[in-house]
Amino acid sequence: MKCTNKNEQPVGYTAREWARIQQKEAQEAKRQRKLILVLLLLFLLTALMGFLVYYFVFRSHDYELFSPYDRTDPVLSSGGSLLTGNTADAFAADLCVASGDVNSADLTLNAYSAGLFDVNHERTVYAKDIFTKRSPASITKVMTALVALKYGNLDELVTVTSTAADIEYGSSVCDIKEGEVYSLRQLLYGMMLASGNDAAMMIAEHVGGSVDHFVEMMNEEAASIGATSSHFMNPHGLTNPEHYTSVYDIYLIYNTALKYDIFQDIISRKNYYAEYTRSDGSEGAVTWESTNHYFTNEAEAPDDVVIYGGKTGTTDDAGACLSLLSKDLYGNPYLSIILHANDKDALYQEMNQVLSLIGATDS
Repeated sequence: MKCTNKNEQPVGYTAREWARIQQKEAQEAKRQRKLILVLLLLFLLTALMGFLVYYFVFRSHDYELFSPYDRTDPVLSSGGSLLTGNTADAFAADLCVASGDVNSADLTLNAYSAGLFDVNHERTVYAKDIFTKRSPASITKVMTALVALKYGNLDELVTVTSTAADIEYGSSVCDIKEGEVYSLRQLLYGMMLASGNDAAMMIAEHVGGSVDHFVEMMNEEAASIGATSSHFMNPHGLTNPEHYTSVYDIYLIYNTALKYDIFQDIISRKNYYAEYTRSDGSEGAVTWESTNHYFTNEAEAPDDVVIYGGKTGTTDDAGACLSLLSKDLYGNPYLSIILHANDKDALYQEMNQVLSLIGATDS
């Protein structure tokens, strides 16, 4: 006779034997449950350990510091935080402010206007006529770069037109020629490093549809960031009586442009190698060199100051001009700007005076 209930005593077993069998089965079931519980706990512990190893060992290496001024870096922090995409929010939302000259008696500068701005602490360290409208020469190209970065596609190809040659004879150029093909990215490097007026014209025509419309975009962008002492007539900075800005406006423009990782890379380069297509379809190559004397070893910065990059500018009307992004040994960023020094030698000597205030003002 078969057993229909597992707890029912089968035929052929005594009650004592059956009870002993049931006791063993119960003990075995209990051991199996304990084993399953232990295995489950081991699995959970292993998963937790794996997560911790990934998070603290491997995942930490996924964060690449695109800018030496990332606010999350405890040493080189500038007070910003990286964003996804092309832009880096490298600086604080608040801005350096000043109502007039600041510490102007501390330096002896012949330059018409100058300023030093402590980006981290939103503090104007030095100011001399920073709101006076002046011709900026090729520092104009910082605004040109900002508008191109905001509205252009850096990977688009640009075929050089006759517009590139529509500039003052003898002014600085990248020596691009009609029919040659460059990317917008390459033209930005050429414009900023070699200060190519021809590259600025092609950037303006490509991004704005026409140079005139691009200049309108420059003025609209200046107004939107509060650069109300600025008015632009061209994308390169060649002299025009209606083309002007101020030291403080350059600070505002620079501060905005520096939010783009690629702009920070551009100004930090000593040179840039570009391969392009000639008008006959053959391949060509060129290397553009920086005009920054701190990068060409023609000038040396004060001790404890590192020059990160900048933009030069020189015309008869504007004099010698220079805007720099520098940092102290702790990585704190400073923007320094000089407009209308007497000549290039005086420009860099006086810029060193301005930069010397960085160490003197660090707390």
